[in-house]
Amino acid sequence: MINVLKIHPVNPQPRLISRVVECLNDGGVIAYPTDSSYALGCLPGDKAAMDRIRAIRHLDEKHLFTLVCRDLSEIATYARVDNAVFRLLKVATPGAYTFVLPATREVPRRVQNTKRKSIGIRVPDNAIDKALLEMLDAPLVSSTLMVQGDDYPMSDPHDVEQALSKRVDLLVDGGSASLEPTTVVDMTGDVPRILRSGRGSPEAIGLDSSQ
Repeated sequence: MINVLKIHPVNPQPRLISRVVECLNDGGVIAYPTDSSYALGCLPGDKAAMDRIRAIRHLDEKHLFTLVCRDLSEIATYARVDNAVFRLLKVATPGAYTFVLPATREVPRRVQNTKRKSIGIRVPDNAIDKALLEMLDAPLVSSTLMVQGDDYPMSDPHDVEQALSKRVDLLVDGGSASLEPTTVVDMTGDVPRILRSGRGSPEAIGLDSSQ
């Protein structure tokens, strides 16, 4: 059976958050709730854990992982952000958006898109995630939790428990999440380009959803 930690979605218990941090520091893979759907996560640079996530998701080596950061200042460590991008990120974060940005040298090569030298970045608006990232003092490598053949990501912790069995080390049960993934916006070109429409409204951050 998968290890399950039920953590309060509004007031996360520090002693339980510390157990999630311990699992990650030991090389574990977690399933956890976000402000969109559930996701899979591990520490940056942990090749074995990332390979396990690829196996669960049936992803190839070209898949672009996301770095989940605690705030804008942490984003600047891993992505190059000019003034125009910063203004958009300030409006959009925290929130259900993933931004594809030029990667800095701080990003492990196996996390970024090596051909384009870009990285997916997001700052979630979720109390559990915020507490976890703060205690972890590092970003998470993350991927939307979808089972092969499904049209939507996983949103119910009970379904996650049944589907993943022993394939992850820890399930963070924070209650039901959204059925929608994040909205993905490519910021590597001259103008923002929406790669995937999801829970985050493009119009709410000044973008045209028809792009």
